[in-house]
Amino acid sequence: IDPKTEKITDCKWQTFGCGSAIASTSMLSVMLSEDGGRSLEEALKIKPQHIMERLGGLPNRKIHCSVLGDKALQSAINDWYRKTGQHDKIITKGAKVIDAILNITDYDIEEAVLEGAKTLEDVQKKLKVGVATPEAIPEIEQLIRFYSEKYYGAE
Repeated sequence: IDPKTEKITDCKWQTFGCGSAIASTSMLSVMLSEDGGRSLEEALKIKPQHIMERLGGLPNRKIHCSVLGDKALQSAINDWYRKTGQHDKIITKGAKVIDAILNITDYDIEEAVLEGAKTLEDVQKKLKVGVATPEAIPEIEQLIRFYSEKYYGAE
């Protein structure tokens, strides 16, 4: 992302999966970077259907592959907004906001746990969640326990 224009000028993915998943994310990369790149707002308007159309279609049982790229893109753009302090632009649809100041959701905490965060301190180091909103800490700790047990089993 070009910091001055907030245009996506290059896009790469690490995709593990079938040919349809690789094709979908590759096409999304082309769509994001062609013609000098897309603004973040333009990028967010790209939907799985647009990816499938550019590919010339996908088998019905592989339609979910185009959704994976869409979700990864939204996550990456949210990460950019978070890193650049644009918390008001973070997209939280379908998620429960845990820290209203930083717009951190339960999905963000789940991702932090999946990326190795095991304690409140680990999650705070990664997301800064609960630092300005200490009243959210009990819920944050509960979510860390929940996701840790869900993905790694009870310790």
